[in-house]
Amino acid sequence: MNASPVVLEVTAAGLTSETPSPAAGTSTCRCCGASLTETFADLGMTPLANSYVDPPRASEMEPFYPLHALVCSDCRLVQLAEFESPQTIFSNYLYFSSFSDAWLGHAAEYAARMIERFGLGAETPVVEVASNDGYLLQHFAKRGIPVLGVDPAANVARAAIARGIPTDIAFFGARTAHRLRETHPAPMLMAANNVLAHVPDLHDFVEGFRVLLAPGGVVTFEFPHLLRLMERNQFDTIYHEHFSYLSLFVVERIFGQHGLLVFDVEELPTHGGSLRVFVRHAEDAAKAETPAVERVRAAERDAGLDGMDAYRRFAARPVETKRALLDFLIGAQRAGQKVVGYGAPAKGNTLLNYCGVGKELLPFTVDRNTHKQGLLLPGTRIPIRAPEAILEEKPDYVLILPWNLRDEVAAQMSCIRAWGGRFVVPIPTVEVF
Repeated sequence: MNASPVVLEVTAAGLTSETPSPAAGTSTCRCCGASLTETFADLGMTPLANSYVDPPRASEMEPFYPLHALVCSDCRLVQLAEFESPQTIFSNYLYFSSFSDAWLGHAAEYAARMIERFGLGAETPVVEVASNDGYLLQHFAKRGIPVLGVDPAANVARAAIARGIPTDIAFFGARTAHRLRETHPAPMLMAANNVLAHVPDLHDFVEGFRVLLAPGGVVTFEFPHLLRLMERNQFDTIYHEHFSYLSLFVVERIFGQHGLLVFDVEELPTHGGSLRVFVRHAEDAAKAETPAVERVRAAERDAGLDGMDAYRRFAARPVETKRALLDFLIGAQRAGQKVVGYGAPAKGNTLLNYCGVGKELLPFTVDRNTHKQGLLLPGTRIPIRAPEAILEEKPDYVLILPWNLRDEVAAQMSCIRAWGGRFVVPIPTVEVF
C-alpha cells in the first residue's frame, strides 16, 4: 500500500514544512477516526466549485470528484473525503471578500465590537487566519492595533499587503503557529471566519490556535451552522473545499481535545445562518461560560443532532429542490422567457452541476468580482459577465445564486423591475419575488 501523500506547507519564504495528509477518498472520520458508512447527501460527480475555466481551455477536460457528504455515526461530524489537496484549491483563490458590501459591513461591526468588549489597543495584537484581502484586519489597523494576517492564497494576500496589512502566506497549523510565535508577539485576539470547514486536518489546525494564542486571549471562529443547513435545505453549501459541516456539538469536542473551551456563542444571519463561537484556553477561568452556549446546545439536541435519524432524513431534500428548479427553468424557456444568473459563487456551482443546468437553460451569469468576469463556470461552462449585461439583455428572471445575499442583490439590481423583471432564489425552496 502506498504511504500517505505529503503536503508541502507554502510560506512567504517558500516550501518550508511537511505534514502528512490523509489519503484521497479516505473513509475514516477526520474528527474521531471511526469508519464512515452513513450518507448525509449524495450530490453526484462535480468539479471543484472554485475551479473557474478560462475560455481558451473550454474544450479541455476537467476532473470531477464524488460530492458525497457522509456523517460519522460516532461523533456526528458531517464531512467530505479529501479528493484534492488544500494547496490545489486555495493557493490561487478567486474569492475576494471586499466585493460584498454586506460582508464588509459585517467585518466592520465585528471589529468595533471586539475592540470594545476585550479592550483592544496598541498593546494587544490581533491575528486573523484566512485573512483574505485584508477586509477585516483593516478595521483594527485603523485604530492603531497591531495586526497580522495568515492566508495561503498568494494572490489575495498580495491585495492585503498592498493595502498595508502584513500577511504571512502560509497554511495555518501547529508548525506555522510555532514559527509565528518565535517572530511575532502572541495575539490577544485571533479571528478565523469561515475557514474551520476548509481544513482537512482539523486537529493540526486547532492545535495551531492553542500554540499561538496568548494566555488570557480569545479566538473567535465563525462557520455556517449545520443546524441551519439542515433546517433550510442549504445543500448547495456542500462542495469540495468545505471538508466539514459543523455543529456546536462537534466543535466543542474538537476544541476540548486541544485544551480550548467555548465560553460564548452568537447566532449570525451570515451564510444562511452561522455561529460565532468564543474560545479560550481551558485554564483561563476568568471567562465564564455564558447561557448562550447551553441554548445552542439545547437547540441542537431538540433537532436531533446528537442522534442519527435527522441526518438520514436530510438526503431527500436536494432531490426535491432539483426537481423544482428544473421545472421552473424548463417552464420559463417553453414560455419564451429568459432567465439569467446573478453571482458566480461556489454554492451556485454545486447547485447547477447537481441539477444539470447548462447554457441552454441559463445562458450567462454576472458577478461584481472582476477576477471572475470573462471566465466560465466549472462543469457547466456558463459564461460570467459583468452586471451591466443584465441591463443589456433585460431578462424576465434573475436567478440569485448567492441566495444568502438576496436582499443585497435585489437592492443593487432593482432596475430590473422597470421592464417587469423578477428575482428567483433556489434555496430553501424555489421562490419568485
